[in-house]
Amino acid sequence: MPDPFATSVWSRPPRSGGGSPALSRDQIVKAALELLDTEGIDGLSMRRLGAKLGSGATSVYWHVANKDELLDLAIDAVMGEVPLPAADADWRTAAAAMVRGMRDVLVRHAWIASLFGVRLNVGPNSLSLGEATITLLERAGFPPDEAAYAAALLSSHAIGAAVTTAAWHTAVARSGLSEAELGRSVSEFQQQQRDSYPHLAPAPVDIPAFQRDAFEYGLDRLLDGLAARLA
Repeated sequence: MPDPFATSVWSRPPRSGGGSPALSRDQIVKAALELLDTEGIDGLSMRRLGAKLGSGATSVYWHVANKDELLDLAIDAVMGEVPLPAADADWRTAAAAMVRGMRDVLVRHAWIASLFGVRLNVGPNSLSLGEATITLLERAGFPPDEAAYAAALLSSHAIGAAVTTAAWHTAVARSGLSEAELGRSVSEFQQQQRDSYPHLAPAPVDIPAFQRDAFEYGLDRLLDGLAARLA
C-alpha cells in the first residue's frame, strides 16, 4: 500500500491553468460525492466521473491526478459539512452539537467510514474542525494535551456510532425488508437464544431508535466524564 500522505492531494500545491475551462475542481468533487453516495467507493472511477460530467476522463485528470486524490478531496468536502463548534458557547453544549452533527454527516455519506485510517484527513475542513474543537476545550479549561485527547475521544464516538448505523442501513437494503420487518426478525431470533445467553438483552424491534438512544447515552456519559475531569 502506498504512503497515504505521499499520494495525498494535500501534499502538493493545487494545479492551475490549462485543463477544461468549463470544468472546475469544485464541480469534480460535487460529482464525485454524488457517485460515492449512490454507488460507493467501488462505483467511483475517473472514467465514470468524466462521463457524469460530460467532459471525459482527460479533463478530470488535469485537476486530480488519480482516484486517491479524488477521495482526499471528497473526504474533506464531507468534513466541511460538520458544523464547527462555537468557541464562545458553553463547551458541553457546543461539543455535543459537534458530535451529533459529525455522526449525522458520516451516516449521510456512509462510504467514508472505510477510509478512516486509510486516507489521511488533513484537508482544510478537517483541520478547521479539529482546531475549533480543541480551541473550545482549551477555553473550557482543559490543558492543551488533554484537549486534544478529548477532541479525539468525541470524534471517535461519532465515527463509531455512524459506522453502526450505516451497517444497519446496508443490512436493511440487502434484506429487501423494511426496517420494522428486519427489526422484528432480529428480535425474534435473539429471543430464541435466551436460554444460551440469558444476560443478553433482547434486541429491540425499533433498532434505529435504539441506536439513537445508545448514541445519546454514550455521548452524555463521555461529557459527564470530561466535566468531572475538568472539575
